[in-house]
Amino acid sequence: MTRKTSFYYSFLVLPRAKRDVIVAVWDFCRSVDDAVDLESDPVLAKKAIESWRDEVARVFGAGEPQTPQGKALKERGQPFRLPREQFDALIDGVAMDITPQRFQTFADLEPYCHRVASSVGLICAEIFGYHDPVVREYARDLGVALQLTNILRDVGVDYALKRLYLPLDDLAKFGCTEEDIAREVREAGGGVKSEKVRAVLEFEAARARTYFDRATTVLPDAERRAVLAAEIMRAIYQETLRRIEAERCDVFSRVIRLNRIQQARIALSVLGRTRFGRPSYR
Repeated sequence: MTRKTSFYYSFLVLPRAKRDVIVAVWDFCRSVDDAVDLESDPVLAKKAIESWRDEVARVFGAGEPQTPQGKALKERGQPFRLPREQFDALIDGVAMDITPQRFQTFADLEPYCHRVASSVGLICAEIFGYHDPVVREYARDLGVALQLTNILRDVGVDYALKRLYLPLDDLAKFGCTEEDIAREVREAGGGVKSEKVRAVLEFEAARARTYFDRATTVLPDAERRAVLAAEIMRAIYQETLRRIEAERCDVFSRVIRLNRIQQARIALSVLGRTRFGRPSYR
């Protein structure tokens, strides 16, 4: 794992054994995602996804994994109760991206968010360890919040790949069309030109904040130390969302990200506040 990922600093706070298995999970999930994102031929992407389905079966069955990622996951994951169903859910979600599709409503989009993001959170929760099962609800809500932030941050990049994750009903609510989004992509630079587009993006940002708030509210104080790595990730993504909103949702001129120093500062802030029993970074 490199420092290029937003997960890097959150994983540093974990004990070695947990960090090793988290890295194995991340590498496996990243490879599944790359099987679609880095393959332009849908036929080859489908074959790759099916091979990863088979690899999950070998990781959790009696067979011998055939990839470095599968071998590492099986070896390092043995002491932990990794939920196979969440790996299957992740693959189902990634497979949805093979053929670009549109989501009519948020009710259609939310299951996709659960598959590609909450699934990873639920896997990690088992590695972190917890006593209160409500932590699983925290993981689901946080996964949706992270994915909605990703969707908002990457609207321009995704649309260039013919992907649009903004629910069509939300666009219609503000009189916005897909062509309005396409125009912003073509004319990127100098801010969002259409107030209709800006209104949609602000609406989606508010929805992401709602899911961050839900995750924060449901997490018992007694479990905050256990999920410290996830709390660092939450804080980094919340700051990313805040900056997107501060830029008036101009996600077309550039991809808004936090640099390594900014991420490290947030991680240290969350770590310090959690150790001294105060609410984590917001």
